[in-house]
Amino acid sequence: MDKISLLQKRKKQILDAGKGVRSEINLLVDTDSFVELSCFSFSKNEFYGENAEGEGVVTGFATVNDYPFYIVAQNAAVLSGGVSKANCEKIAKCLNQAEKTSTPVIWLLSSLGVQLGEGVNVLEGLASLILKASQMKGTIPQYLIVNGEVYGQISVLAGICDFTYFVDNKSALCANSPLVLSAKAGKNLSKFAVGGAEGLKSAQLASFTVKDIAEVKKSITEINELISIPVIDNEEMNDSLPSLDKNADGKNILSVFDKDSAIEFGATFCNETKCFLARVGGIAVSCVVFDAVNGVELTAENVRKIKDFAEFACCYGLPFVTFVNTLGIKSDLGVNDSLVIKEIGEYVSVLDCIDAAKISVIYGKAIGLGYTVFAAKSMGYDYSYAFANAKIALFDSVQGAEIEYSNDKKADKGKLQQKYADENSDPVNAAQGGYIDNIIQPSFVKQYLVASLQMLLK
Repeated sequence: MDKISLLQKRKKQILDAGKGVRSEINLLVDTDSFVELSCFSFSKNEFYGENAEGEGVVTGFATVNDYPFYIVAQNAAVLSGGVSKANCEKIAKCLNQAEKTSTPVIWLLSSLGVQLGEGVNVLEGLASLILKASQMKGTIPQYLIVNGEVYGQISVLAGICDFTYFVDNKSALCANSPLVLSAKAGKNLSKFAVGGAEGLKSAQLASFTVKDIAEVKKSITEINELISIPVIDNEEMNDSLPSLDKNADGKNILSVFDKDSAIEFGATFCNETKCFLARVGGIAVSCVVFDAVNGVELTAENVRKIKDFAEFACCYGLPFVTFVNTLGIKSDLGVNDSLVIKEIGEYVSVLDCIDAAKISVIYGKAIGLGYTVFAAKSMGYDYSYAFANAKIALFDSVQGAEIEYSNDKKADKGKLQQKYADENSDPVNAAQGGYIDNIIQPSFVKQYLVASLQMLLK
């Protein structure tokens, strides 16, 4: 057989083996933009007695809405997407190129675990791969799509990548087999109940849940533009928001974002703390909105969500804005014996590392630790604003103060009632101490934010 015919035969074998995963790559990237790397890599698995065409992974580079990306796509059609040392080495080559050119990476993962017969070799391969992905974290954006079933050590990448997408009725991610996990729990659960976005709420791994790859493409494009283009011209910067004068709740506060610019992270968990990447007056910002009628009580889970989001803002130099309606730590035995204090400590460390603008807007309550951590000037916020009807105090009520001091026989309850009456929780008292830069009419909050962001742009 001549060399050209042999080449065509081998290429057909590889393309046939990766037909499914290549079609999904084509849905994600711009038409005819994908250029494959290490296409002819293959090894033989002695346990299965068959070749691992393309090492069971397709790598390359392409554009997504004209932005360049490197692509790593596991091919479940080859040995069930099993991870091998050769598989890891091929991925590592792709990551090295991405790091060299500072180009974002998109992962499409689909694997039932490691290939049998690999032994400790695959563990070394996984170690080098996980380390490389970790080294890139915070400098090169990484988008991970759980593109089917993802089991075993490769699932650790979901805890490293900046954004993780779960596809409806398709994505399941577990450190171990979901069947084993379900059986050990004495239950008969589906793989989605164990490893789907709903099943992993406490793990906080699902940045987004989407219907299909087309929705992933749209989301990646929007995020990439916000990170890549920090400022755009926008005529909305002087908009007033009269609805906030009538009702400044967590839903209406979102009107501060430029139209169609807000992208919510982690909507499947801790809904009382909402995290957004958006634009305000054309300026890309990261925002946390505390959304509860009577103020959000802090727990390990919701503080961790904010901390992880603040870390993302820190890594990519985004201004960090908090819309505060927050109480202190939830008064609960379970919360008391949790990681809440440790998470708050770690959040403060991350906040201190943010070099971009840090702005706090107290639109509801800022009570006790809720004020200290999320609004205090001494915490490093460049500007702190409060709505005219905001409440800033050590305690949320007279009753709260009385309960706190119930064991103190020397406490004068009459003085406590006077000290913590509603009229003494007015933000004017904080402003008089120089801790609040301005008390504002809610409808003008966007103008204040835009002006502050413009002054602090670097």
